[in-house]
Amino acid sequence: MELILWRHAEAFDGTPDLSRRLTPKGRRQAETVAAWLEPRLPRRTRVIASPAVRTQETAQALTSGFDTVATIAPGASAAAVLAAADWPHGEHAVLVVGHQPTLGEVAGLLMGVEAAQWTVKKGAVWWFAHRVRGEDAQVVLRAVVAPDLV
Repeated sequence: MELILWRHAEAFDGTPDLSRRLTPKGRRQAETVAAWLEPRLPRRTRVIASPAVRTQETAQALTSGFDTVATIAPGASAAAVLAAADWPHGEHAVLVVGHQPTLGEVAGLLMGVEAAQWTVKKGAVWWFAHRVRGEDAQVVLRAVVAPDLV
């Protein structure tokens, strides 16, 4: 299984938090990363996004065929994100469009550092894979890509 974490692109400040929209720079970030992702994603990738407008707009840069999942809204736990993605038991790749600090916490857990909270830049992607070698389950960090590096 593959799990791709995509932090929403740059958004305007303001309230209510769930209504914040992407800035023009954020739209460019989302489009740039979506163009990088599109040819690389496995064919049967499920895309899930937080109900926040900024994550919806980020996901829409890639596809209109995504699911909104309330349990991964701002403030969600890393466990909630992993459950929504059915990690590591799912049959297909899952791309999660979400928020900091949650995505950084997920990255820390997957890299075996439970107390770590990694910083995921706005618009960046962290791509993980789960595999079994012999009797050992392994997590592989396949890629980390930020909008300014694409």
